[in-house]
Amino acid sequence: MNERIGFVGLGRMGANMARRLKDCGFNLTVVHDARPDVARELARELGTFAAESLAAVTAHADVIFTVVTDDAAMKRIFAPRGDSLFTNAKGHVFVNCATLSPAVHVDLAKRAKKAGAHTLEACMASSITQARNGTLYLMIGGEDAVYQRLKHILVLLSDEGKLMRYVGSAGRAAQLKALVNMVMNINTAGLAEGLALADALGLDLGTVREVFSQTGAASRVLATDGEDMQKRDHSCFFSAAHAAKDSGIALAMARKARINAPLAAAAYAQFARMVQLGLGELDKSGVAELTFKGRGPRKTTRPKRKKR
Repeated sequence: MNERIGFVGLGRMGANMARRLKDCGFNLTVVHDARPDVARELARELGTFAAESLAAVTAHADVIFTVVTDDAAMKRIFAPRGDSLFTNAKGHVFVNCATLSPAVHVDLAKRAKKAGAHTLEACMASSITQARNGTLYLMIGGEDAVYQRLKHILVLLSDEGKLMRYVGSAGRAAQLKALVNMVMNINTAGLAEGLALADALGLDLGTVREVFSQTGAASRVLATDGEDMQKRDHSCFFSAAHAAKDSGIALAMARKARINAPLAAAAYAQFARMVQLGLGELDKSGVAELTFKGRGPRKTTRPKRKKR
């Protein structure tokens, strides 16, 4: 546990992963976020240093976890010029946890190698509670030697390694994660439609959910989101905005592979509509707001112009 560990991106997942490793006795030396006040607050809590620049993160850590929002954010923190995590990065390892386009991971791996550094994908298929408790499901991509080097850290984030799978070279874990989220999003949108129709028919939704759970309609999404859809509790664990982003990544993969994916396209359209309507920060269960009768944003009518 001699590695100096840093975190970039201190949202719901990154901050709780940092807390977990601190609890496990690792040397958490630096944190950074695009919101400096968030970084300072977590640094005070964990007794560590809040870096104001990305280069300072690299200077104060050997292993750096990144948990950012999307491809654009990832490209910013690894910028080829100006403030960047690649500044004096020789010998460092960057563990990139966000769901990104596979090509971004592949490009970063190549650029890291030129800088004398390494990258590893640790794509997560879990949520906030699992990040805090060290029970994340991790899909690992990158060089096997780098994975073996950091395995003693990663197992403490993935239930002693029981929830961790090494997938292959750079980009492979990102591909698999996009597929996981593609299917999850399809299931979520489908469940919302099923419950909305049941509600419109006057069926008791508690009974409907119980029957679903014992039949072919059962799914993990039913367990995590079904009651929330019924009760309109959309506290965010995985946002609709992230669902739209990840479905978009999967659709781009499908186009490149020349695979027709109409269900993925339909799910993407629903989550993209949520974003368009200003509902993107709701949990993905909020897609039910688009399907249940009487729900969703109220339509505003413009006042009629008076004739002159």
